Amino acid sequence: MHFADGQVPREYIGYVHFKIGFMCLAFIGLALGLAFSISIGAAGVPFSDVVKTLVGISVSKRFDIIVWNIRMPQALTAVVAGAGLSVAGATMQSILRNPLGSPFTLGISQAAAFGAAFSVMILGSGVMQSTNLGSVSISNPYLTTITAYGFSMLAAGVIIAISKVRGTTPEVMVLTGVALGALFTAGTMLLQYFADDVQLAAMVFWTFGDIARASWSDLGLLAAVTVICSTYLLSKSWDYNAIDASDETAKGLGIRVERVRIIGMLAASLVTAVIVSFLGIIGFIGLVVPHMVRRIIGGDHRFLMPATVICGSLLLLVSDTVARLILMPHVLPVSVLTAFMGAPAFIYLIIRGRRK
Repeated sequence: MHFADGQVPREYIGYVHFKIGFMCLAFIGLALGLAFSISIGAAGVPFSDVVKTLVGISVSKRFDIIVWNIRMPQALTAVVAGAGLSVAGATMQSILRNPLGSPFTLGISQAAAFGAAFSVMILGSGVMQSTNLGSVSISNPYLTTITAYGFSMLAAGVIIAISKVRGTTPEVMVLTGVALGALFTAGTMLLQYFADDVQLAAMVFWTFGDIARASWSDLGLLAAVTVICSTYLLSKSWDYNAIDASDETAKGLGIRVERVRIIGMLAASLVTAVIVSFLGIIGFIGLVVPHMVRRIIGGDHRFLMPATVICGSLLLLVSDTVARLILMPHVLPVSVLTAFMGAPAFIYLIIRGRRK
């Protein structure tokens, strides 16, 4: 930003410092939350021993297994998934200029659920297996994941194709997403109606968003896709600021609005599809977090996007930690908790916004 007299106003300096300070505090909270999440659970690990284990000092073989094989991948998966879902939601709300815009309102999660149901019933990945801990798992999770991912990207592709034919207006994208969501939901209900007891149980089990189902290899793929897509979306912050003003303003500044909108949709859909296909449906993170951050630091995407990434990671990490503890020794799927928290929070934001 340039100023006529070459001096930066004190108000602008304070404006920037406040936003940077908020992001720093959120990042510190995320680091502390990560260590805290690893230290607590059915088998407690002292905080000091967690720190020693993380820096390479072996306290005991038991603690090493708990930290590195069980809790660390789960905690990091929550961080990565929260970041990906949140930045995708912030991008959708910006390029669609719609506060309800998010990957979950565009039918992508419903498409993934249909893909999982299709895999369970038609492709035969729905034989349930009991483990020594008494839990159940789908016999062929990779086939289920790949099928869910394929249908997620199919939904994104249909939205983009229709947008090219009818024009990339926010209304066209949102209405197309609503129609696709209804279509895939109806397809899932049809498969469930004809499913037997085992297949129905497998379908329901997959739809529960659960961070704990990801392994180190799954985390690697999730992190790679999230980092690549998030980096691209963060690099377009200036473009999203211009689009927020209006399409005409953005075009006047030389921004190719249709191209930015389509590629942004594709990147946000890709990261969401990968997360949903591996972890199941985790709602409200991508919808609520951008609104919460926007009310604290404003709508400047230069700060909103990175702050949303950090706060989304923190919120999902805290939610997953609470879900592990609230019914201990039983583990509550994190999607249940995020739905219970997200719905009232979003209603509150709507009411507060209308009063203003």
